[in-house]
Amino acid sequence: MDWSDLLIYDTTLLFAVEILIRCVIMFIMIVLFLRLTGKRGVRQLSIFEVTIILALGSIAGDPMFNEDIPMIQAIIVMSIIIFMYRLTTWLMMKFQPFEDFLEGKSLYIVEDGMLVLEDIKKGKYSHDEFFAEMRQQNTEHLGQVRTALLETDGKFSILFFEPEQTKYGLPLFPKACNIVEDVKSHTYYSCIYCGFTDFIHHPKQQCKRCGDCDWTKALNHQRIA
Repeated sequence: MDWSDLLIYDTTLLFAVEILIRCVIMFIMIVLFLRLTGKRGVRQLSIFEVTIILALGSIAGDPMFNEDIPMIQAIIVMSIIIFMYRLTTWLMMKFQPFEDFLEGKSLYIVEDGMLVLEDIKKGKYSHDEFFAEMRQQNTEHLGQVRTALLETDGKFSILFFEPEQTKYGLPLFPKACNIVEDVKSHTYYSCIYCGFTDFIHHPKQQCKRCGDCDWTKALNHQRIA
């Protein structure tokens, strides 16, 4: 194996300088593009915008080292994308169905201390992923949660009950969420699948809300902010 061919091959000093200039120009173009989107960080990007950024990487990458691609072509393509992005965002502001099609809708994950199973299925996330998000916001059980929303940008928004309004709810920490093998009278239990909470008579009683048969002991601790 010839290390010279592997590392340098026919690269001349002149072409190396050209690559440097190309990289600087494309870097500036990328920064300008991101500034024109009006976004401050990746967490603010929607699926539509992430798609644009990925396409931008391909557009900017090839002209950086391919001498057969003139810079003007990449600049024209990026300018068209900027225009299309601006046009698309304007259309999304004017037409709600168009925005819903591109961005999707916010999904209700929890309402009144119980999981909204229909929207969870639409979001294509597992229960554990939602629970992890809620745990990161100091949530111990679903009885503390009035509403939880999965935003279109992937963020998780939660509205909590006032401490005195805290209900019995499904525990969110693994050690507290164990399937019960026997039940006690006058004790609240939560369905592990949907969060429905009630008194039950035997450990494999069918949930009235979702039909599942796995239960865990419910908690009603008040949330510590």
